[in-house]
Amino acid sequence: MPDALTLGFSTFASPPKGVLVVFCDDHLKFGPATRKALAPTGDLVARAARADRFTGKGGSALELIMPEGLKLPRLVVIGIGKVADAQPKDFLKFGGATIGRLPKSATEATVLAELPSGTMSPARAADLAQGMRMRAYAFDRYKTKHKDEERRVKLKVNIAVSDVAAVRSAFAPREAIADAVDFARDLVNEPANVLYPEEFARRAGTLRKSGVAVEVLNIAAMRKLGMNALLGVGQGSARESRVVVMRWNGAKKDEAPVAFIGKGVCFDTGGISIKPAAGMEDMKGDMAGAACVTGLMKALAARKAKVNAVGVIGLVENMPDGNAQRPGDIVTSMSGQTIEIINTDAEGRLVLADVLWYTAKRFKPKFMVDLATLTGAIIVALGHENAGLFTNDDKLAERIVKAGHDTGELVWRMPLAPEYDKQIDSKFADVKNTGGSRWAGAITAAQFLQRFVADKTPWAHLDIAGTGMDSRQSDINKSWGSGWGVRLLDKLVSDYYEK
Repeated sequence: MPDALTLGFSTFASPPKGVLVVFCDDHLKFGPATRKALAPTGDLVARAARADRFTGKGGSALELIMPEGLKLPRLVVIGIGKVADAQPKDFLKFGGATIGRLPKSATEATVLAELPSGTMSPARAADLAQGMRMRAYAFDRYKTKHKDEERRVKLKVNIAVSDVAAVRSAFAPREAIADAVDFARDLVNEPANVLYPEEFARRAGTLRKSGVAVEVLNIAAMRKLGMNALLGVGQGSARESRVVVMRWNGAKKDEAPVAFIGKGVCFDTGGISIKPAAGMEDMKGDMAGAACVTGLMKALAARKAKVNAVGVIGLVENMPDGNAQRPGDIVTSMSGQTIEIINTDAEGRLVLADVLWYTAKRFKPKFMVDLATLTGAIIVALGHENAGLFTNDDKLAERIVKAGHDTGELVWRMPLAPEYDKQIDSKFADVKNTGGSRWAGAITAAQFLQRFVADKTPWAHLDIAGTGMDSRQSDINKSWGSGWGVRLLDKLVSDYYEK
């Protein structure tokens, strides 16, 4: 849990302390416990709502300082709109909005978790608490000075519910997921001089404490396996490349695992095909796919998921020294396919080519999902609202889309078709690593990856360039590194692959 926030649960009988947060629908109706708590204010809330044109629309808020009749510093009324239309992901947003409406100076708050009907199920109350957890995250460990308006004092939030034991039980797996999202966020936000491949591998190794088996492949092991596509990317860096294999075994020993693969370019200069200086600092986040996979494995282990799962991440730095890979070089991938390097800044797909092949051949999974901040082209197509989904399997696509809708981590399916292959056919090798034009860049990247999916394994590629870093701010995320994908893939696993 973020250091600045402590969450607790109690019954409605406990007297409120600190800032009081309550919920209403789009007719300004409150639940019975809320009406009782607000009774000393008379018609104050109704009068303030009229003056502020507050109607209880979902996500809106009404704030009253030193409300008459209450010996409390502040009252916050959050609208939930039409109760019948509210979905689980909306309650995460309401929880995030709760934290967002509390002043930075607040040390204590009470949240009455009830609907106008008087019942908020344990699951929805737990969603509310999870949203609070996720909104409270901040990455400020390197700041030695804070402006007064930025400084959050330690905040204790008590959530009043109808059944404390049931809510605590429902919150436990959600808290594990929130912890995992924060873990992924930390990885993405870290500067590259702190989080380089060996350090990333060390942090992934901390999952051993949760029961995850962690194996780290060094340069010699990768060379023996023939991972020359991945090794070529990292050969210009003073930092050695690594591949990390994480395994969670929560099902029968002989059951095939589900597999997740992450691009982990801890810093991407572009290599010899160097990027412009403007904005290059953001390339510390080019490992957001690997961060998501690591966070997901942490979540599955923490909630004791009844599934066998494998997470494999390729960790490199793409740097332009005298030993760096050149445009025109040809490398032989682990699959045996040869790759002509056209642009050294199309490096993530080279990392994934070897890791995809390795994962399919070694683990023979039910499916593979890879995540990568792969192309700027996907941001042109989809902005920061959706990740691009490419897949060879319709059922897997349907399940990922549904999990994305349920969690609010949205994906949009993009095409794969042999007609795009001609753009990456090479005169000198089996394939070249970029199509060499602006057109369909995200698609040709996915077409490239598809050539390295062995044994007709069901596979999906998520291009998260627009969602994994410098992502859209929301009620539950105010971080540059969003931890995007942890909740989506956890939902995919829990809904369809656990027994």
